[in-house]
Parts: sequence; structure tokens; C-alpha cells
Amino acid sequence: MISLPTAFARAVGQLADPAIVRVLVKSVALTLLVFAALGVGLWAALEQALESYTTGFSAEIAALVSILLAVIGGWLLFRIVAIAVIQFFADEIVMAVEKRHYPGAHAVARDLTFAESLRESLKGLGRALGANLLALPVALILLVTGIGTVLLFWLVNAWLLGRELQDIAWLRHRARPEDAPPLTGLTRFLLGGTVAALFAVPFLNLLAPVIGAAAATHLVHDRKESLPDAL
Repeated sequence: MISLPTAFARAVGQLADPAIVRVLVKSVALTLLVFAALGVGLWAALEQALESYTTGFSAEIAALVSILLAVIGGWLLFRIVAIAVIQFFADEIVMAVEKRHYPGAHAVARDLTFAESLRESLKGLGRALGANLLALPVALILLVTGIGTVLLFWLVNAWLLGRELQDIAWLRHRARPEDAPPLTGLTRFLLGGTVAALFAVPFLNLLAPVIGAAAATHLVHDRKESLPDAL
């Protein structure tokens, strides 16, 4: 069976593939555009909220709260936007990996329609927003620990990303919606955790969704070959 490091090594090795480069350019451009637009809206809402709720606090405290919330909000927002965007272009990444490494599987896979891609992207966006918003109050409390907030969001997003990345490759081959997922919970968590860690590294955070989608495709197909009836 293919190991997680091998799956990521193969994914990185295909980054120069013209098909992957096209998706990378489109996804990075759209991610930055959406992130910038949402960031402006978030900052405006934050400023208004602080004006309403920090009356009686010093300007220094209000500024500190503003900076902390902006950093946390931006950090979370980029990950959520990036994975939603890459889900929209996911089919192209999976097809590029399959054409090179799994031509037989590629020949029998079904293409997702525009409506399906959009629906899956919005569903993933909703799950990411919901999970991170639920974790936010605990994360704010854990700020005093220094590392607790980062660890909490890493755990939450490792779980989220593992599922989303698996589905990116699996949906093209799933026979029925109720079919059991091909990857174990531990494999999904390690996959998602690795990609979540890549999001913390400058420049690599732009490549992380594409690398994750390609690595997930290798893992799903390896599982399919090991257990032919799994998909």
C-alpha cells in the first residue's frame, strides 16, 4: 500500500504538469481575490463592532483586540476560502493525476457537472465555517496558553480537510452516495493534518490545497486497488 509520504511526494512531483499548473494559477488567483474581498468586509465589520462594544476601554486595548481578532479571522478565512475554491476545481486535479498514474481508472470515472462541483464546494465551505465558528470561543480562551489556539484549529482543520480531500477524489468513482468511504479515519486525519500544517508555511499555503488534492487521489486509488469492492 502507498504510504502518506509517498502520496505527497508524487503530488509534489506533478506540480510542473501543465494541467496542474493551470489549476494552480486559477485557484490561487481566485482564492486571493475572494480572500481580499471577504477580508475587507470582515475588517469593516470588526471596526464597527469594536466601536460599539469597546466603549470604556483604552485605545490601546481596543487596538490589541482588533489586531488579535483580525489575525485569527484572516488565518481562518484563508484556509476556508482556499479549500472551497480548490473543491470547485477539484475535478481537473483528479483527472490530471489519474491520466498520468491511473489511466484505467480515469477511463471509467464520471465527470462531475458544474452544478455538482459548485454544490460540493458550498457544502465544504459550510462545514468549514460551522466547525471553525464552533471552535472559535474555545480558541479565544486558549489564547493565554500560547499554543492551545493553534493546536485546536489544527485539530479541527485536520479533521475537515481529511474528509474534503478524500471526497475530491472519491466522488468521481463512488457508485452510490451511501457507499462507505475508502480511507480510514486515521488516514484521513493524517492527510488533513499534513495539509493543515502546510497552510502555516508562507508560499506553501498557496500550494497546499492542490498538493493535498493530488495526494488524496493517490491514496484513494491505492485503497481502491487494495480493496476492489471498497468503491
